Amino acid sequence: MVRRIRVICFLTSIVGFMMIFSGMVIMRDEINSFKVKTSTSSLDVKNMSASGNMIVQEVEEVFYEEETAPLEEVEMETVPASIVIPPEPPRVEVYDGLTFEELTDKLNRNLGSDIVAGYGDVIASECLEKGVDPYITVAIILHETGCGSNCSNLARYCYNFGGQKGSPGCNGGSFKQFDTIEDGLKGLVGNLSKNYFALGLTTPETIGPKYCEGDEWAGHITWFVNKIRNS
Repeated sequence: MVRRIRVICFLTSIVGFMMIFSGMVIMRDEINSFKVKTSTSSLDVKNMSASGNMIVQEVEEVFYEEETAPLEEVEMETVPASIVIPPEPPRVEVYDGLTFEELTDKLNRNLGSDIVAGYGDVIASECLEKGVDPYITVAIILHETGCGSNCSNLARYCYNFGGQKGSPGCNGGSFKQFDTIEDGLKGLVGNLSKNYFALGLTTPETIGPKYCEGDEWAGHITWFVNKIRNS
């Protein structure tokens, strides 16, 4: 009985020892496997870090090359001499400190809206050519014909703007008939030039006694002259 118990204990010890040995072997294998995995992971991390450093270095080199690249000189085109804008022509004053265009505009502002409206250039051109005061000319037109508002029948139908007499007569009368508005205006300037300004009669006061009977004519003309000048 005692011998049997000893055998059983011996066998049990052997089995226990074998189980312990087997467990130790298994643990050693697992430890070695863990070390291999750890080493592999560490290697992967190192490789990833090295790759990242290489990428960063390449990017920095690209930016450095862009920043240090020499700037290219850009040539600016110049305006060809053939299209250079010329200077404005000098101001040419023809009467009373005005250019021809300014004088024309001033006369047109006073010729009303009837049949002589817009003929300021014709009057200005004729007066400057023949040495006649354009303000006095327009003043006579406005006074003799009423064209500042509504032109008289003598002006409207016979184009006589200064009450001039002569032939052919307007409707058989003593006042002269002209074919066009422009002819009538030029006829008035021509009459003033030949019969007044050429003789030194250049003001309303000196023109009046010969041009029209009465003492009030010169005053009316002077009023219109001042109105035109100040317009």
